[in-house]
Amino acid sequence: MALKTKKPIVLVGMMGAGKSAVGRTLAQMLAVPFLDSDHEIERAAAMTIAEVFARDGEDFFRARESEVLARLLATGPCVISTGGGAFLAEANRRMIHEQGVSVWLRADLELLWERVRHKSTRPLLRTPDPKGTLTALYEQRTGIYALADLVVDAHPAYTLGDMARQVLRVLRTRPDVIEDVAE
Repeated sequence: MALKTKKPIVLVGMMGAGKSAVGRTLAQMLAVPFLDSDHEIERAAAMTIAEVFARDGEDFFRARESEVLARLLATGPCVISTGGGAFLAEANRRMIHEQGVSVWLRADLELLWERVRHKSTRPLLRTPDPKGTLTALYEQRTGIYALADLVVDAHPAYTLGDMARQVLRVLRTRPDVIEDVAE
């Protein structure tokens, strides 16, 4: 049996949850394209996310993020990794729900901190107290991420393959998203 993907699968969650890495692995398992909204924004702007934030501000970035997300959702079955803030906008949540399925990669604060604390590519963490900033973002955002269609818990011991298989297991509960087909 093979799996047929019927609509976009959109991975949401905090920075460090594994959306890009798990997304690439999941897309390979499903034999569909992997699209990273942050990468697409960087490509279109010809600069990094941090540079866009610094030059144009967060509001400008969020508007471009919504435009890119709409374009990616229109490409058909695929796996899309979003930036940590993309799911916060109600319009983005509605667009994802109508055209695809959202999957929250839920990770606890300590796992997220372990994954992001040495990275300089996180503009929102360029503060005097990055862990405090991450904690505040975590507390502000988890209630919104909980609105996702599906939830998959991350564990420190999981490999990328383990996590992708957990996402796939949860996706299989949604025949409108994935179905088994004879090869």
